[in-house]
This record gives sequence, C-alpha cells and structure tokens, in this order.
Amino acid sequence: QVQLEESGGGLVQAGGSLRLSCAASGRRYAMGWFRQAPGKEREFVAHIARIGGSTYYADSVKGRFTIARDNAKNTVYLQMNRLKPEDTAVYYCASSRGSSWYGEYEYWGQGTQVTVSS
Repeated sequence: QVQLEESGGGLVQAGGSLRLSCAASGRRYAMGWFRQAPGKEREFVAHIARIGGSTYYADSVKGRFTIARDNAKNTVYLQMNRLKPEDTAVYYCASSRGSSWYGEYEYWGQGTQVTVSS
C-alpha cells in the first residue's frame, strides 16, 4: 500500500512560482502529477520514472514546470514557474507500478489547491 500526501499549494500572482511536494510512504514507484480545474476533467501534468529520473511533461507546462524526486526522502516535487491563471486547479500526485506516463496510476493523494491570480 502506498500513501501520498501533497503540500505546497496556495495563492500566487501570475508570473510567480510555487513548489509542490508529494511525500510517499511504502514502495517507490513511478510518479505523476495531475490537475483538475473547476468544471474540467483531470489532466496529466508531469511524470518521473522510478529510477533513472527520466521525465515527461504535458505540452501546456513544458518549459515552465519541473518534476523531480528525492528517493532518499521518498518525495516528489513539482516546481512551477511563470504561472498563469489557467494553471489554477487542484493538483494531485499519483504513483504507478508501470513505467509509462500514460499507464494506470494506482495510488492518489488528496490534492492541493493552486490558485493563480491575474
């Protein structure tokens, strides 16, 4: 069983930065960040491999967001720079036993709110 807990959300002005953290307990798997804005479906944001550190990003965040992991702390981060109002959403971290960013994610955190004001 894996438990995930996100933190680091908040209110920031457009152009600002936030760093989200996801602390995991249990086995280490590949990790992903997703987000869901009001009235919209949940969408993929970023993925990082269990080992090796390879990453994959949605086009909408490429070049602005960076996913990283500290395996010693079993924690995954999402550094978000040059934030835009359209980045406003609840952000979720998730873990996957698979290796692909588009695969199934079996475990999910409770989410953290990110609000970007214009």
